[in-house]
Amino acid sequence: MNKPIDKIIGIKRQTKYSPNHVGNDGLIFSLTADNLRKMGYEVEEYAENEFLEDNIEGRYIFNMVRDKQSISRLQRLEDNGSIVVNSAYGIENCSRTKMTHLLLDNHIPHPNSIFVNTTEDPTAELQKMHAKAFWVKRGDSHAIHREDVTYARNMEEVKDIVREFALRDIPNAVVNEHLIGDLVKFYGVADTDFFYWFYPFDLSHSKFGLEEINGAAQEFKFSVEELKKTCDRAGEILNVKIYGGDCIVDEKGNFKIIDFNDWPSFAPCRDAAAPKIAECIDKNIKYSFIS
Repeated sequence: MNKPIDKIIGIKRQTKYSPNHVGNDGLIFSLTADNLRKMGYEVEEYAENEFLEDNIEGRYIFNMVRDKQSISRLQRLEDNGSIVVNSAYGIENCSRTKMTHLLLDNHIPHPNSIFVNTTEDPTAELQKMHAKAFWVKRGDSHAIHREDVTYARNMEEVKDIVREFALRDIPNAVVNEHLIGDLVKFYGVADTDFFYWFYPFDLSHSKFGLEEINGAAQEFKFSVEELKKTCDRAGEILNVKIYGGDCIVDEKGNFKIIDFNDWPSFAPCRDAAAPKIAECIDKNIKYSFIS
């Protein structure tokens, strides 16, 4: 390709938003930047704090930001014509409450869920779920600390966790029913053929060690093609090109997405993923030339 007129700006993720994955997040970002350079692009890399403090801007931006100020600033740049991958609006959509609403409203297979104000008693809503166990997740942002996503064996534990959230100034929470089945982690890149899945428990791949709740996979058969199709659709709904997440597959091969993230680490497959992420960014830049 001909060298683009404008350079590409790359913005790294603040380390506090990479719990137990600082190195992995850094590596996928660097590999993506390297692949873009191989494609002929001039790439300038910035830390997330530099992006904010130095008022960095550009026509083309790829990023792994998570800070709310960074997201807001990227949204303003998008509104003024910048091409941003992932879209800052998509990153915001992946915060727990917005993500859950969007997936449920658009009929993406997802656990039965309720939305809780942490200063209110959730008993009545919990009783309507008829669940045997639960997951309590902070609703206002992505998970930062281990306690932001917590397994609860009963309603009393849910209420204890919600009260702890309130003490931590977390205003709201999402409560999912606990699903029985194989935990499957997936990664995908829109506008390419890339899709990768695996059983995280079997590879000891973990951020907070929560994979132990479902335990070793029984390897129930399921349609990978159908999972990719559903994940790509979820990415479209959330406005996220570079994504990853988790689902539970039951004994009948049915799956439900329990988490969906903007630009995860791709740790088990980063060497294969990085060129595809660069390809996705390149396609979005080229599309902007003709749109």
